Order: sequence, then C-alpha cells, then structure tokens
Amino acid sequence: MAAQGKCLCGQVTYRLDTEPSFSGVCHCKSCQLQTGSAFSTLVGIPAAALQIQGTLTCYEDTSSESGNGVDRYFCGLCGSPIYSSLRANRDMVYIKSGTLDDSSDFQPQAHFWCDSKQSWVILNDAVPTLARQP
Repeated sequence: MAAQGKCLCGQVTYRLDTEPSFSGVCHCKSCQLQTGSAFSTLVGIPAAALQIQGTLTCYEDTSSESGNGVDRYFCGLCGSPIYSSLRANRDMVYIKSGTLDDSSDFQPQAHFWCDSKQSWVILNDAVPTLARQP
C-alpha cells in the first residue's frame, strides 16, 4: 500500500495501491469553487489503484473551463472532496492531496489553469506553470 487517507469526519477512507504518477496544483475556477480556496492540490493515480470504504456523493461538473465533464466525489456527510475524475479519461483519478493521512511529501510537478490563478498567489519559479490544462 502506497498511501491512505480519509474525509474530515472519517466516514470515507481510502487507500492507494500504487504510488501517484502525477502531482499538481489546479487553479481553475471550478476547483476554486469546489475547495473554497485559491486552488486544488492533486495526485493522479490509475483508477483501479484506488480502494474506497464508505459512501461518496458525486457532483457532475459540466462547467469546467476545459469543456470536459468532471465528476467530483466527496463525503456526503462532512463535504470533504476526495477525488475527481475527468470524463475524457476514466482510467485516472485525481486525489485531493489534503485528504492523505500523510501529505508531507507532496511536491507539485506543475501548476495548471494559471490563467485563472488568484492574483495574490505567488508560484515557485522552479515548478512549471501552464496557462490551461495540458
């Protein structure tokens, strides 16, 4: 087992059966609205490597800036966002890194949707930035 995590109330727990293949920060407006913050920190893994216990609720987001649908899964009790899935690529899921039991190793490989980034957010010049989604 590579990692595990949970929602705020603990009703939803998960484990990742592989190391993340991607880590990044999304600055799109939809992620800002979902998190109630300036961005969303994510780790990408193959969908088959995510094992969930508990019941998730799904919000089908059709308002994404990319024009692609995004399914956003969260705990229906406490509201913690757990992961997102792009309808264009169901083979990958994007775990919200703040829900990991240990997120101390999180290092973003890229920032994307930076054209919607909040003006007060300062980015590290050593991490690549993309105006939109790759």
